[in-house]
Amino acid sequence: MPPPLAEGDLCLVIDSKNRRYLLTLAADGTFSTHHGVVPHSELIGSIEGTRFATPGGGKFTIVRPRLTDYILKMKRGAQVVYPKDIGPILVYGDIGPGNTVVEAGTGSGALTMALVRAVGASGKVVSVEKRPDHARHAAKTLSRWFGAIPETLELHEGDVEDVIVDVKPDRVVLDIPEPWHSAEIAATHLQPGGVFVAYVPTVPQMQQTVDVLRSTRSYLDITSFEALVRTWNVEGRSVRPDHRMVGHTGFITVARRVERIEQ
Repeated sequence: MPPPLAEGDLCLVIDSKNRRYLLTLAADGTFSTHHGVVPHSELIGSIEGTRFATPGGGKFTIVRPRLTDYILKMKRGAQVVYPKDIGPILVYGDIGPGNTVVEAGTGSGALTMALVRAVGASGKVVSVEKRPDHARHAAKTLSRWFGAIPETLELHEGDVEDVIVDVKPDRVVLDIPEPWHSAEIAATHLQPGGVFVAYVPTVPQMQQTVDVLRSTRSYLDITSFEALVRTWNVEGRSVRPDHRMVGHTGFITVARRVERIEQ
């Protein structure tokens, strides 16, 4: 059984209308709603899934947040990579235990958290952010999720191309405006058979990334796609797609680094 919620733990409070509130439990903290105020001390020591009521009659359930809950509720600096895109990036990028991954930019840290989880204790993530303000914000969000910056994560400020040259990773994952510059560097310094992943919001960015990947003649299986997610409403006999869906957020381009293909 998971341990009870303790002081310092992240806690997700869900009300009867499925509204969600992200808390960090503190002995002297309080949770305030229009139904009343609940001291954190009444939540500390609870088991996940416990229900409680406020003085005004509000009904709430407490659980630990999933990574997707944290990403969607955390304070943002840069635009985040959403969970619907993180999944395909991890799977199509073939990112798993033992991989050494160079990521840029760190942004708000959403993708970084998933990468650290994926590579496990035997892997390593080197995340690079060019903007100091984004780097500082990411360090805070990462520390809040993990409790501290994990030993398997290195945070750098500067240009990712320099880090690719130094690290020589087996995976490169980029959420930056001009990933094609890194594609040229990775054609030499990404490990043979390694995977290059670029995430960009627009068609011209995707097209230029693919053009450069092809021009290096050092990549195979170049594939570009987007992921669309549509939720469904299931209430008795009323089963229908929701009126709103998470549509386009970005394009994912994946390629394998191989020995240079001579014409």
